[in-house]
Amino acid sequence: MDPNPSTFADSSPADSSLGAEAGPVTAGPVAAGPGRIVLAATPIGNTGDASARLIELLGTADIVAAEDTRRLHRLVQSLGVTVAGRVISYHEHNEATKTAELLEQVRAGKTLVMVTDAGMPSVSDPGFRLVEGAVTAGLTVTAVPGPSAVLTALALSGLPTDRFCFEGFLPRKAGERASRLADLAAERRTMVFFEAPHRLESMLRALRERFGAERRIAVCRELTKTYEEVIRGTVGELLLWAENNEVRGEIAVVLGGAPEQVPGTPEDHVAAVNELMAQGIRLKEAVAAVAEDVRVSKRELYSAVLAAR
Repeated sequence: MDPNPSTFADSSPADSSLGAEAGPVTAGPVAAGPGRIVLAATPIGNTGDASARLIELLGTADIVAAEDTRRLHRLVQSLGVTVAGRVISYHEHNEATKTAELLEQVRAGKTLVMVTDAGMPSVSDPGFRLVEGAVTAGLTVTAVPGPSAVLTALALSGLPTDRFCFEGFLPRKAGERASRLADLAAERRTMVFFEAPHRLESMLRALRERFGAERRIAVCRELTKTYEEVIRGTVGELLLWAENNEVRGEIAVVLGGAPEQVPGTPEDHVAAVNELMAQGIRLKEAVAAVAEDVRVSKRELYSAVLAAR
């Protein structure tokens, strides 16, 4: 069918132009063989990054579950694709109620393609519930890989890429954000975050308070789009940049990991063991905790504590 707003069968709650919810998905003729779920990555900015497999699936799938049907409509128009299947609105506010219906369609033999606004579904986007349910039900799940804001930001950051972790969005509340950052204080891997432009300044300030002004960082803005920009430097330098500029667009922040600590000698850490013991922790447990943290031999540290008495 012609993929215009009047013919999309389902709609996002924010898009009244697409009509009311169409109700439960009906099975129709059961396809031969088992169904499957395909997580399909969509462009994060430049529609030229859409893969041939994504284009083919959008035109042939029985069901297209979209985070925002308006964005899907714009995407298929730009790609020149005619969506032949049923378009279903599937987002964080209706995942709980629609997942079972979609799984029934897959169980009946349908091919369901899941797309989000940008990038790979289920990665800081809707889709996890669908995959979790499919795995539990023994249904087939596969993926069409493609653009990723996480990997693109990491690759462009100039920071180590051999080991990294993705932390998504930090909590908005200052106390919760500080607690999350405290958990990451000793993280040695490069860290990738997402952040809203209007909260970037407060995020960078929190990073400076926890990790210091000299930690290496990159702010990646509008990746693959016309005004793509990657600003690299220290946390202090980028905080100053954010304070003096109006930051716009979609943001990914890449933060260097904690520097390697020189272990030192066991004698250097006797005071830390004594401090834990003063808090009521037994000698053996205190030695184990400090030895693991500073990476020295537990046996040697234990001997050093006894020798210092």
